[in-house]
This record gives sequence, C-alpha cells and structure tokens, in this order.
Amino acid sequence: MKSHNTTFKKKRLALATWGALNAPLTGMTAVMMAAAMVSAPVVAQQAGGIKGKVLTEAGGTGAAGVTVTASSNVMPKPRTTTTNADGNFNLPLLIPGRYELTFTAADGTVRKATANVLLDQTSTVDLVMSAPGSDTEVIEIVGSAIVRSGNSSLTNSIGDDVVEGVPVGQNYRDLFKLVPGIQYSENETLGPSAGGSGVDNKYGFDGVDVSLPLFGNLASEPSTHDIEMVSMERGGAKAVGFNRSGGFAIDTKSKSGTNEFHGSLEYKLEDANFSASPDAGIDEEKDKSWITGSLSGPLIEDELFFYASYYRPEEDGQSKTTAYGEVKPFKSVRDEYFGKLTWAPTYELLLNLSYRTSEKELTSNNIGEFEADSVSEGGTTDQDILIFDGSWIIDDYTTLSFQYSEFAQEGATIPDNILSVVPSIGGSLDLANLDQMGYFNVPELSDDADFDNAGAQALIDQYGYVENGVRMGGGGVGAYSQFDNINFYRDSFELALDHEMYMGDTTHNLHFGFKWSEGEEELIRSSNGWGSISYIGGLEAASDDTPIYYRAYTYQVGFEGVETSVPAIVSSSESYNIEINDSIEHGDFTYNIGVLISEDIYYGQGLREKAGTVSGYEVAPGHKYKMYTVDWQDMIQPRLGVEWRYNGEDTVFANYAAYNPEASSIPRAASWDRNARPQMEVWFNEAGEYIEATPREGSSGKAFQEDMKPRQVEEFTIGTTKQLTNEWFLRAHARYREGSHFWEDVPNTARLSGTYGNGSVPAHIAEKGLYVENLADIRAEIGGSSYVIAEVDDGQTKYYELSLEAEWNGDRTYLNASYVWSHYYGNFDQDNTTATNDANTFIGSSWYNDGNGRYSWDNKYGTLSGDKPHILKVYGYYTTDWNANIGAYLLYQSGQPWEKWDPTYYGYAETVSATSRFGEPAGSRRSASHWQLDLNYTQDWVLNDTFTMKFRADLFNVFDRQTGYNIDPYFFDDTFGTPRSYYNPRRLQLSVGVEF
Repeated sequence: MKSHNTTFKKKRLALATWGALNAPLTGMTAVMMAAAMVSAPVVAQQAGGIKGKVLTEAGGTGAAGVTVTASSNVMPKPRTTTTNADGNFNLPLLIPGRYELTFTAADGTVRKATANVLLDQTSTVDLVMSAPGSDTEVIEIVGSAIVRSGNSSLTNSIGDDVVEGVPVGQNYRDLFKLVPGIQYSENETLGPSAGGSGVDNKYGFDGVDVSLPLFGNLASEPSTHDIEMVSMERGGAKAVGFNRSGGFAIDTKSKSGTNEFHGSLEYKLEDANFSASPDAGIDEEKDKSWITGSLSGPLIEDELFFYASYYRPEEDGQSKTTAYGEVKPFKSVRDEYFGKLTWAPTYELLLNLSYRTSEKELTSNNIGEFEADSVSEGGTTDQDILIFDGSWIIDDYTTLSFQYSEFAQEGATIPDNILSVVPSIGGSLDLANLDQMGYFNVPELSDDADFDNAGAQALIDQYGYVENGVRMGGGGVGAYSQFDNINFYRDSFELALDHEMYMGDTTHNLHFGFKWSEGEEELIRSSNGWGSISYIGGLEAASDDTPIYYRAYTYQVGFEGVETSVPAIVSSSESYNIEINDSIEHGDFTYNIGVLISEDIYYGQGLREKAGTVSGYEVAPGHKYKMYTVDWQDMIQPRLGVEWRYNGEDTVFANYAAYNPEASSIPRAASWDRNARPQMEVWFNEAGEYIEATPREGSSGKAFQEDMKPRQVEEFTIGTTKQLTNEWFLRAHARYREGSHFWEDVPNTARLSGTYGNGSVPAHIAEKGLYVENLADIRAEIGGSSYVIAEVDDGQTKYYELSLEAEWNGDRTYLNASYVWSHYYGNFDQDNTTATNDANTFIGSSWYNDGNGRYSWDNKYGTLSGDKPHILKVYGYYTTDWNANIGAYLLYQSGQPWEKWDPTYYGYAETVSATSRFGEPAGSRRSASHWQLDLNYTQDWVLNDTFTMKFRADLFNVFDRQTGYNIDPYFFDDTFGTPRSYYNPRRLQLSVGVEF
C-alpha cells in the first residue's frame, strides 16, 4: 500500500562532447567544412543541439543574416535562428534525432544539410554559401554511432543503431558493456567499478536519477526497449549537468512520438533449455520471457506527439529440492507502462511530460538449501517516475530550461506463509507447533555440558530434515520471520539559463544552473508470528535466574502490550547545487572554466533541539531533526579544461575536475530512532512459557566528529583525438584520480585500541585521541552508540588509467575497439566491506572500521577489489543485402583482486567474525581473468508498405566461459579460495516481432 505522497526525482547526468565525421564534398555550389567534433551543450534537459558558421565563400567572411531552420520528425515544430555578424548560429535544446537544416540567404540562395543530434551533444555544421541563383544542394553530415571527441572530457554518446545492432541485452545494466574502461559485471545490485566505488556511479533514465537514495546502487529495472539514445561520462566533467559522480555517469533518452503513426509488438524467450548447464553457483533454472509493445504518433499534427509502451518480463523457476524435499518454484512477474507527450505550443516553447509505472510481484523466493518450503518469501515492488521538463528559446542567444521529476520505489517483503499467532507480553510458544509460531531454527547438538541435548534431540526428531535415514538439525522450518516495507523517494527540480556571447573573435558560452533534490527512505518492519525463534537449551538465564530455553527476536510493531511510538523510521537528505560554467572559444583553442558548489543536509529521526544541553538535543521519538550539514564552502568543485584543435580537426586536451559524491547512508545509519527499541528479545522457559522481554538496541544514534571534510575525488586528464579518415576515429588519454576524506562509523576509542597481534595503531594516528571528546556526556544525556561518524584516518584511493579507443563507421559496417590499462589501489574499498559485496550496503556505516582488524591501518592498503588492469572490448555490426544485421561483442578483462580474511592475525580465536578482517594486504590475490564472445542475428521481412516482420537471435557467452569470481576469502571455511559466483553460462534468446 502506498502511504507516501509519491515523490520522485531526476538527475541530469553526463554532459560532454561529440565528434562527427568530416564529409568531403564536391560540386560548384558549396564547400562544406563539417566539423569533426561537437561539444557538450549547456542545457539541463534531454536534448542536444546544432551550431556552426556560415561563410559567404570558401575562405571568406561570415555571412550575416542567413536564416537557419532545423526540422525533424521528432520535433513537432522546426526551430529557426539567424546568423550573427560573424556568420555564427546556434540551435540549442533540440530533441535528439536526425535533422534537415535549411540555410536561406537574403538574396534567396538556399542550401541544405542533414545532421544527426545525439543526447547531450551539440553537432557542429559549418557551411559555405555559393553564388546567388545556383541550385540547391543537400549536404550529408555523417554522424557517428558512438561519438568520441576531445573537448577535455571523456564522453560516449550511443545511438539506437548500436543499442539494437549488437548483442547488448534487454536490461539497463547491459548498456555498461559498451563503455570503454568500465568493468563487465553480472552483479544484481552493486554497480561496476570505473576508477571509483560502484556506489558512486549515477544512473539516469530520461534524466531521472534512478540510483537508490542513501545507497547509490541502481534502483530501477528499466529495459532497453524504450531507450533511443545513451550518453555516458567517465571523467572531465564540466560544471554543467550537476555531475558529482565519483565513478561514471550515464543518462538515457526514451523514444518519442512523431508525425507518423508507428507501433511494434515483440515476444522474446529464454527457455531454461536454451542455456548451457551451469558448472556451479545456480540453484534453480528459470524460464524467462519478455513481451514488449509500443504505439506512437501525432495527437495534433506538427504540435502534440505521444508515445506509449508496455513491458512484461516474467521468470518461472523449475521445481527444485532442498534437504526438506521438493519446494514450489520461484516466479517473478512485472508489468510496466510508459506514456510520453511532446508538445510545442509555439516555435520557441517545447514541453515534455512522461509517466512510467511498474508493478513487480515475487513468490516462492529465497528458500535455502536446508530450509522447508513453508519459509519462502514473496514481495512486491512498485516504481513510479514522473517527469515534466521544458525549454524556452528567449532569443537567438539565450535559452531557459527546467526539469521537475519525482521518483518512487515502494517495496514490501511478505512471507508466503502468513501466521495467525500474535506476539504479546505474557504470551507463550506452542512447542508442539513451533512451525506455526514463527521461523524456527532447528537446533544442533552441542558439546557444552550445560546445554540440554535431550530437549534439542526431541526438537530435531520433530522438525529436522532427513539425511541417510537420520533426522538432522541445523535447518529452518515454519515461516519467513518478518514483513519488510522499505520505500524510497526522490524529488528534484532543475533550472538552467544559457547565453552565447560574442566578444570580438572570442565566443563565450555561459551557463548558470540551480538544482534542488531530496531523497528519503521510509522503513517499517514487523514480525510474522514471534519472528525468529531459537532453542538455547538453558545456557542463559533471565534476570530472576530462570533458565532460558527459547529465545525469539520480535519486532515491536504489532507486539501487543508494548508501546510502538515509532512505527516507521524516516531518513532523508536534501541537496542544493549551483553551477556556473563558461566555455570560451578563441581561435584553435577552447577553454572551459566552471565551478559546481553544493550543500548537503542530512535529517534523522528521534531527537529534538534543546538549548542548554551538552548535545543540543533531547530524545523525541518520531521527530525529524537536522542531523548534519555539509556546507557550501566545503564542496567547491572546480571544472577546468582546455582543448587545442591544432589542425582544425584533431585535438589535444587536458582537464582538471573535483567531485564530491552525494550518495550517503548516514541519515539512516546514524539516526536515533534506529536505536529506539525496534526489536524485542523475548525469553521462554522449558515449557515455552513467557519469562520476560527486553528491548534489543541497534548500533545507531551516532554523534559526529567535528569539522569533517566531505568525501572528494580529484581528477586529472590529458588526451588526444585523431580523425584518420572519414571512417576512422581515434582517441587516447591518460587519467589520474585520487579519493580522500571518506566517512565511516568507528568506535570512539579506536585510536586508543587496535593493539591485538599485528593490528597496532600507527603513532601519528594514536596521538589524535578520541574522535568525539565529550561522547560520554552526550550518551549520558540522550543515549546513543559508542560508535561515531568520523573521517577515515589516512583514507585514500588512487587510480591510474591509460586508454586507446578506435571507431570505424562505414556504410554498412560499424566497429568499435578499446583497450584500457588501469590500476586502482589504496586503503578504502567501499566495494569490499561485507560478506557478499553485492548488496545495498551502508555508505558510511559498513563493516569497515568496525573494531580491530577492520581499521584503515589493518592490512587495508593494497589493490582494491575493483581493479581491472586490462579491459579489452571489441564490438560492431554488419548490415547485409538481404535486410539482416549481424552483430558481435568480444570482451577480455582481468580477474578480481581478493585477500584472505583471518581473525587470528589480530589475536582473535577462529570463532570470531572474520568479515573484513584482512589476514594479508588487500588484493594480494586475484581470480581468473575472463573473456567471452556474444553474437546476434536480426532478420527483417518487409511484408508490405506498412508492416515489417522481425526475427532476432542473441547468443551470449558463445564458448560457455563460466569463469568463477567473488572468491570465498574466509580462511577457515572449507570453501576458502573457491568462487562463490560464476559468469552466466551460454544462453540463447529468441524473439519475433512486427513493426508498422
């Protein structure tokens, strides 16, 4: 049930540069010097642009007063401008697509050109007008499928021909395969590393930031069927688009309507029998299918267009068996609807309104190897994205644009087996039906003399699984233990003013932008029955010395007899951003001078400001309070770049940029209400009768170290581009990134401890003492944790990168090849802080820094888990004479660094948690390298003037390279050193569809 006034959001990402191929022209009437490069537009919405210069004759002066009109089937109304005294013109804020340009001089001379406009790019078209009265000539500007140019930034803009022409896949994540230097990852949650943490990437869908608030991972599940264009920025960002990513930023544009009616319907299938047998790592084979349909056209010709689509992915698991026998198969169904309106009420005004809604339902999920069928869980995930944006051409040199967006993801985890028992003070357990009381952890026999093995054996005989005719303990029966409702919301508003100004032979492209955004999480958990129940066999005693035989962990929500004053925990953050940028063109040089300044405010729940107190607060469950502010002066992010077009076409460029990543879990991790008795520990005697209950506090309610500097990434880039021929384009660059000022929760006395075994605190850190001097006084006043939020001592990451990229774009053939060498090292690895490292992990409150063996000085310095020294990507397609397309994708990348986790290195026993306690320097070992080849074949049959039938086959991992990764680092595990995950086996997807 949606309990929030659904709020959503958008973040404009990846702004950069585009390169189009130079087209040599013949003829007496015109000489077209179409530039080999395009630059990033200064806009704040899903658009591109065209600019250039018109000359009176080859080598002549600028032609003033020439009317330039850009028309396209994607624009309801054409856009028109006039060249200035120097012959320059600018057509910003165009919907990406193919455009026809008409140049009309005052004497009636007409010239035409066609050009492609890609997302977040500005095409450059320079034209020479010929003598009056000569025939009109159409000049073709050949646009590149993935454009790579200089302009001091590292940007890739992808057209729909690449997305559809190579075996990419149908998920948003699959688009990362196409970007040089970004690791190929089959993670389901954590983003790929690209010179930074996987949680610091930014993901945009139609301009909306769909990364999960507080966690930074990709939240939504859009497919590629609606995506028409993609832009990705890996580095060298301008102060345009509010890019604060410490990794890479990606944005996509969905398809739009035109003046013609079009539609499509497709069915895609990946049967379990279409996949090779997995070597390991897959518990249940699944049949997968996808239904996609779309319809678009005009509502009012030349004024109002619409686009609508439907998408239904479905997964059906085949029956599998656990230790308890056969269990019901897994099932996942999602229905997604999308609608978009494009309206041009006047030639100067363009508005877009879109709404995307998705409902997903899971059943029979998460049944472990030693669990009964009844413990399965289901769930629902509802997602909604609302976008309203617009642009106003004020005059030939000035534009105003805005975007408002709302993003909501509301999720619920629901036990498939909902129990009727209601926990209460004084309630008891029915020992004859523990599988109806909650999730019962079947005990195992113990060597401890004080443990009641007779009672444990009776429970094993009743609830254990059978192995070789013998009942065994250690399994799980009953029902999934809890209900989870976790809702995320993000609202955003952006406003941008852009002005082009000419001062002699210098052009200034000025940009002023403002952005406000708010991210929020609502969390509420309740127990199914008594929640999680365990047999502890009398090993512990209650406050009155009564032996405890059973223990239940039960959430207070729904617990009768206990005041639940904080049923929902709300955590949020608010961000304000101002950017100023000037792109200066002077002769063969382009200079970029800009700055992005930001302010982030974190809000928690559970305190209220109070004067005269040590902490400045008093405890107030359910009350929102301002937790911490990262001020403007601490987040000044300069963006400086220079490009030299030394021969008018090829470039040398350099750039400096600083980023303050905004993703942070601290509003949730440090909030007081997360420590406000969310769970009860309930004790029962041998007969299952209630003894007593006590609040079970969490490790939250954290104070902050004073004068912390926010997390920062500094970046230096130098590179060059080369247009070898009209078809061949090269780009090479070197880049260095350095990360610092990481935040984590840490014991306040950490610098005074750490003396176990080899884990001594370095002297220069130990001498700093406590992080929060008066923490004891704060805790005496309002409670809270012994942990605090502080800067990681000497925390740092470093990244070196050398890259060579080549692109060939022919009449029927497209080929892209890239090789990237890199090294990523340091002592802070946000991607390697938990047991699995593919989950929504707290940013700023992970296992890192949690006690001895986990501090920054405890073997943390070394090669980080995202390090990929070698990444080679080659892909392309060929269009045949018989209306077919053949595509291929080849990948080679280095393996994943890892190290052994060993608590004994720090003087602990083997039984102490080894998680994140490195027994050797980080990244001392590496898993096997991986390579794979993907192929696809698409055949079109033109049935008549209206309908086209399409057949497509995608074969992924042709040679079935099921390389293992995610190595088990726990030194005392039987599986130490073996992979826990494997690249997906060879699999075939078949689809059939019709278009009109």
